[in-house]
Amino acid sequence: MPSLADSSLRELLERVAAGGPGPSGGACAAWACALAAGLVELAACVTLRHPECGEVHPRMRELRSRARELRDRASELADRDVAVYAAVLDTRRADDGGLDAALSAAADVPLEVAETAAEVAALAGEVSRTGADTLRGDAIVGAQLAAAAARSAAELVTINLGAAPGDGRVDRARAAAARASAA
Repeated sequence: MPSLADSSLRELLERVAAGGPGPSGGACAAWACALAAGLVELAACVTLRHPECGEVHPRMRELRSRARELRDRASELADRDVAVYAAVLDTRRADDGGLDAALSAAADVPLEVAETAAEVAALAGEVSRTGADTLRGDAIVGAQLAAAAARSAAELVTINLGAAPGDGRVDRARAAAARASAA
């Protein structure tokens, strides 16, 4: 199946709104994370073009590169979320038990989204403090989007694991959301 990232924004929005199996909350959280990482890349890239920011250029190259990696990872997580949640829907339709196991497996992707988003938020915070002033707002929006993605993904982990109290993944997801918000 082709990656959702190969779709236009209009197509993605139509697929989310269609009400059938397809992208939903987890994929949307991953896309928000990918957009946030894109804003970090933008701010770092523009900073690299500003001669007055010469002292931060080596670190800005690292930030731009890592943001690109995280953007790609978040995009892949959106695709994975659609696949794993399709398995949950199939299990529900089959009504053969095993729903708790399917939901547990489906919690792993939003956990990765939360942790990825926490890292993106940290990068965005650094770029907003040390990057070009002209892109500070974009970096801040990136941090806010990443924090929202992390909180949303953490909530999905909690919902998916509702039948498994004490699962350490809930604590990890919440910790990632807290780190993202603090950034």
